[in-house]
Amino acid sequence: MKNVVLSADGDRMVYSVPDSVADRLDEYCLAFTEWLYASPHARKYRIGGGLCYNEADFISYLNCWIFPEQPSQLVRNLGWIDFDQPLPEPWQDCPQFNF
Repeated sequence: MKNVVLSADGDRMVYSVPDSVADRLDEYCLAFTEWLYASPHARKYRIGGGLCYNEADFISYLNCWIFPEQPSQLVRNLGWIDFDQPLPEPWQDCPQFNF
């Protein structure tokens, strides 16, 4: 398990995820957004012709559908950090994605 930093235009959240997710974070996040549009299991995220979701929903997707045997979990809420600001140690080198 490796740490990643996720956000949805809010607080930055550190999650422990399977190594393959951390190593290819962009790919997994983009696959999640495709799943949101296509899967009947994602119907609850489709609201008024748009999508409503956050980083916790991505973690739920990983835990339910992709890696149920290796559940991801929240490590820490880093709070609001502008995207032009560096992350605090020891999180500076973690892969990041903003939904």
